[in-house]
Parts: sequence; structure tokens; C-alpha cells
Amino acid sequence: MTKGNETKITDELYAYMLAHNPPLDAVQRELVETTYARLPDHAGMQSAEEQGPLLAFLVRLTGARHIVEVGTFTGFSALSMAQALPADGRLIACDVSEEWTAYGREAWEKAGVADRIDLRIAPALDTLRAMPAEPHIDFAYLDADKGNYIPYWEELVPRMRQGGVIATDNVLFHGGVTDPHATGGAAAIKEFNDHACADPRMDSVLLTVSDGLTLSRKR
Repeated sequence: MTKGNETKITDELYAYMLAHNPPLDAVQRELVETTYARLPDHAGMQSAEEQGPLLAFLVRLTGARHIVEVGTFTGFSALSMAQALPADGRLIACDVSEEWTAYGREAWEKAGVADRIDLRIAPALDTLRAMPAEPHIDFAYLDADKGNYIPYWEELVPRMRQGGVIATDNVLFHGGVTDPHATGGAAAIKEFNDHACADPRMDSVLLTVSDGLTLSRKR
């Protein structure tokens, strides 16, 4: 099979890419570094550095005013998206950890966007199901427990406005999606990818951004 213009991402090329993207501001940089310093065993859960500017770009591109994030961790992605919102925009951030999101709360305050973020500590399915059923979400970012990706998707899609976008992270699962005997998270992501790709309500593209990012637009 022809691979097209495939480029191997070396450390040097990755650094070059970051240098030609919008740089992280001081609060974003501090949050990224704090996450790695204080939560080294979990820091891999943080969205990749290049995803912050990308999410902000997508928020502005879609003109989003109402965002839902499923999986907040220490708040880097929420911070990036909230900074791209208009002053009256709102982001509902869903997570179950007071400890991890406390880092985010501090950063959001420093960045002056805490009033745009509504952090809800509860199982995300409960939070999503309590939202209005009619289409009202402009943009959603899904980056949480992989086994629930399909249930999250099924709660989000009916609530997305026409033209609204869902960005779903980790859809390559470190390459595990190509394993015919995949189990656990890799198997869940394989099932989700098939589900999203076949959903007639959405147009989706899977991109090789970081650990894989699927962008899906409501028809």
C-alpha cells in the first residue's frame, strides 16, 4: 500500500513543529511543567503540547461559545480552549478527581478564565445526561476513560448543533489499534473508531496528531 508523503517525526522535527506553532503562554507552560513534576506517573494523560494551540484554533474556527470537555485531568486542554472563548463563552469540564483538577483551577485563575469554566466533579455520563437534550453544544473534546468513549459519544452527538465539532483524543492508542488481539483500552478504542467512522450523523477524519485525534462534524 502506498503511504504517500510519510514523514517520520524525529525529536528535531518535533521541536521544529513546536517552534512554528503558537507558543504556550506563561500560565500554560507552568501548568505543563507542574503536571510533569508533581504527577510524573500520570503526566502522560496530559494533552500533548501541540494540542493546546490546535484546540484553541478549532474553538475559534468553529466560533464556539458552548464547549464540553470530557476528561480534564490537570486542566491544560480546558485552559487552552477557555482562552479562545469569547468573554461570555462557557466550558463545562467533566472529571472525577478533585486532586488533579485542583492544578487546573489554580491555572485558570492565574489566566483570568476561571469564570468561563464550569468544573463538574462527577461521573461524566451523569453530567452529560443532565444537560439539555436539544442540540446546543458547539465544540466537545473527548479525552477520558476509553471504555466509555462510545457512551460519551452517544450522549454528545444528539446535543451537538449542526456544524458542531467533537475532537476525540488517543484514537491510535499508542499503535494498539492495529493489534487483532487487542484487549482493554486498545480494544475499546478500536470499537469506538469503527463506531464513529460509521455514524451517519457525523463526518469524521482520523488524524495522526500526537496519539491520534479524530475530528467529527455534525451533519
